[in-house]
Amino acid sequence: MKDSYPKHGKGQSKGEDLGVKSNQQIPVTDSDVTLVTSPLPTPTFKVPVVLAERTLQIVVESDISLYPPATEIKRVKKHVFLDQVKLVPVEFAPIGTTGFFTVTRAKLFVGGHIRKNIEYASADYNAPLQDRIANVRFSGFAELTAGDFINPPIFGVSENAESNFVNEKTQMDARLDKYFFQNLVRYNEQPYGELLAANFFELDFSPHSTYHDGSFHTLREKIVLDLTLKVLQVQQINVPGGGVVSVVPDLLPGITPPPAAE
Repeated sequence: MKDSYPKHGKGQSKGEDLGVKSNQQIPVTDSDVTLVTSPLPTPTFKVPVVLAERTLQIVVESDISLYPPATEIKRVKKHVFLDQVKLVPVEFAPIGTTGFFTVTRAKLFVGGHIRKNIEYASADYNAPLQDRIANVRFSGFAELTAGDFINPPIFGVSENAESNFVNEKTQMDARLDKYFFQNLVRYNEQPYGELLAANFFELDFSPHSTYHDGSFHTLREKIVLDLTLKVLQVQQINVPGGGVVSVVPDLLPGITPPPAAE
């Protein structure tokens, strides 16, 4: 059976696509909008505030099975996936008599996995490259002191109060059926983390003797991961009028900077 195609009509050339619909876009007007700004000299904003930027060094070792066995590792691509970045305060300093406290010492818990995509050659003649995806899990914590915080975390503490009453009939014992309670609950913004960079240093080798054809079925990896994180918390701040500050982060160790433009 022969394929049928639409025939070219009059005024159509063979180079034109048939059956493709297109619409010509019409330009619209573009005008300025008058910006309305706050009349206050120091307006108050509720924005994410950077608490700390830290580089945590994580050391992990793993054995990854390869099937079919490998004769040569061609390429390994790595990415970090974080499951948790949790800040646990352990020391506080009061902010006057407000009932709120700044954190002066805390533990920073991190956890996640390294996703590794391993491409390797097998012993089969003229075989395509094999692909092995493995997730290497890691977890740990770091100590943060007052000097490590760019801006300290802020937490409010809940309060409970209770009043008891004397028996009005005897004035000699307590009323066990009458109480007054007061409960103050302060709700806090939870600190959270952002992944900035992951710098990998690793040694890969076979922990066992290779077969007669030079192949191996287990890849042992010793990984040193420099994990750079940003810890934030939504806070209220007063922002006075001023210019815009541009911040350029330092280069990570072990990374060759690009050549300067001439």
